[in-house]
Amino acid sequence: MNLLEEPTEGSVIFEGIEYGPGVSDSKPKRGKALDLRRQVGMVFQQFNLFPHLSAIDNIALAVHSVTGKSKEEARERAALELKKVGLIKWAMNHPAQLSGGQQQRVAIARALSLDPKLMLFDEPTSALDPELVGEVLAVMRQLAETGMTMVVVTHEMGFAKEVGDQCIFMEDGYIVASGGADFFDTCTNERARQFIGSVL
Repeated sequence: MNLLEEPTEGSVIFEGIEYGPGVSDSKPKRGKALDLRRQVGMVFQQFNLFPHLSAIDNIALAVHSVTGKSKEEARERAALELKKVGLIKWAMNHPAQLSGGQQQRVAIARALSLDPKLMLFDEPTSALDPELVGEVLAVMRQLAETGMTMVVVTHEMGFAKEVGDQCIFMEDGYIVASGGADFFDTCTNERARQFIGSVL
């Protein structure tokens, strides 16, 4: 969706601007992938933090590089975001000194520090031990409550049921069922129902 993978067909229309190879009939204004990525925060499955930098510097580097803010301003913004995710006490710790859940919260803070209009989460809890999943989901739940638009790829069905207002069930790369906030109660697709029943 943010064109890290170059699509072979189709396109993404975001904020009235079309990105990707496809061209729609309405011919909206065309945009470049980099312009899209500047508006979309991304949290990966495997954290992707720089191991030689502290938590605060992992965030500050992104702010300084992308926005052009001074290093001091970037560190101030990084501290603010660490505070929001409950990690200000660990600001000077390096990734190896943090739990998986803490590392993922640093990654979320890094994405938020760039003021995205949309957040993408790619299986943000799948690399975590079960007891650490809750702390990451709590941060994401807080984001949802602020009205942040998020696209979340997840196997955490309880979380999806609780916060999702548009749910899509995919199998083998295809959409097999979709629905609104009541998806988990009204879905009629047999395969989706089996999966939901096995995990909820």
